[in-house]
Amino acid sequence: MFRFIAFFIAAFLISPSIAATRIKDVAAVQGVRDNQLIGYGLVMGLQGTGDTLRNSQFTEQSLQSMLDRMGVNVRDLNLRTRNVAAVIVTADLPPFVGTGSRIDVTVTSMGDATSLKGGTLMLTALQGGDGQVYAVAQGGIAVSGFSAQGQAETLTSGVATAGRIPNGALIEKEVAGSARESSSMTLELKNPDYKTATLITDAINAYSQQRYGMRVASPRDFRSVVLKRPNNVGSTRFIAELGDLRVQPDTPARIVVDQRTGTVVIGKNVQISTVAITHGNLTIRVTESPVVSQPDPFSDGNSVVVPRTTITATEERVPLAIVGGSDLQTLVKGLNQMGLKPTDVIAILQAVKTAGSLQAELVIQ
Repeated sequence: MFRFIAFFIAAFLISPSIAATRIKDVAAVQGVRDNQLIGYGLVMGLQGTGDTLRNSQFTEQSLQSMLDRMGVNVRDLNLRTRNVAAVIVTADLPPFVGTGSRIDVTVTSMGDATSLKGGTLMLTALQGGDGQVYAVAQGGIAVSGFSAQGQAETLTSGVATAGRIPNGALIEKEVAGSARESSSMTLELKNPDYKTATLITDAINAYSQQRYGMRVASPRDFRSVVLKRPNNVGSTRFIAELGDLRVQPDTPARIVVDQRTGTVVIGKNVQISTVAITHGNLTIRVTESPVVSQPDPFSDGNSVVVPRTTITATEERVPLAIVGGSDLQTLVKGLNQMGLKPTDVIAILQAVKTAGSLQAELVIQ
């Protein structure tokens, strides 16, 4: 399985069909971003799967406060409903969204509710990081998971205590300070790199020199490129035209290792200086075979259990292999010829890096 994945990655990275990438896929306009919203609310209409009010006192207090605002006094009553759940509502506010637009929201249970399926979110205000309300959410919750419990068995599929409301929030206020037209804009690279910033600048200037008769881009640093918009074109059209230009981004030589899952991702510029590698496995087996010792007949002895341990050690004989990778395909081929597992590859890469033969950055997660 690892051999198939490794060869697939190698073939994908060196494929000429993906040599060029659109600028819009590697960079974004600075300041054009989402804003996160959060709110606290109540979900009603659950089929006995809501919060236990005695265990989730904040749910009981919220329910009492809501009923008080509606003119119903329940302060001196002991509520026993299981059809209510306290939830946290989150959403992403897109850039340049206008008042009256709708966005999706995510609803997550806070208390000991077992499922939000069939529930309806009551009117909930969604606030930004500045504490101001930008949207209100309400509607039926779509839950993909479910949970069923009996006396001797419980069946759970997915997450039943979280769901979404498509178009569940109504925008009440726009984000201030979103300039739609500006003579100067900045492109931020998603993967900062000096060479990539230079390539983007050259590609934009080559296009703008032919299209507008002027150079409009200049690199500020390895992360950003400054653009000067011509007077005879709008910002939207200007960015749309530049976004379709293609460049070949440069990537640093890097290997990412996830020790928890055994995932190894090797960049196309990774090289290994010629080095000899051997990797053997030592297996130690400990077997416990206790025996019962019986006393002689008509004696005063007692039967006792005598421990008996057998320890065997086996070490595989692995030949010494020489690996030297001038490119990714050669490197992957050399590692595959050794018949290594992902965990073995991780150990070898760490040792090669320590030896100074790995000409790349090794990132261990």
